[in-house]
Amino acid sequence: MKDDNKYTYISTATTTQVNTGRTILKKIIIGETAAGAISIIDNTTGTTVNVGQLKASITEGVYEFNCLLSTGLRIVTAGASKITVVWSD
Repeated sequence: MKDDNKYTYISTATTTQVNTGRTILKKIIIGETAAGAISIIDNTTGTTVNVGQLKASITEGVYEFNCLLSTGLRIVTAGASKITVVWSD
């Protein structure tokens, strides 16, 4: 079985351009209680949340999205949260 998913690990308070263009956000895996909010943006610039936001202090777990983003996948972490973003083209 072929796994077409890609994985991006983020562990600092930062803005990460995960992918540009058509992207499917599969899930976000939180490895420890989030240190700050995690914002999900369908864009290649800016920090205005237009897809969703996981609140600060959200607990460890797997959060499923399975949503299509047309412009790109941008993640903004407000704290040093340990997360893995699972996505595909």
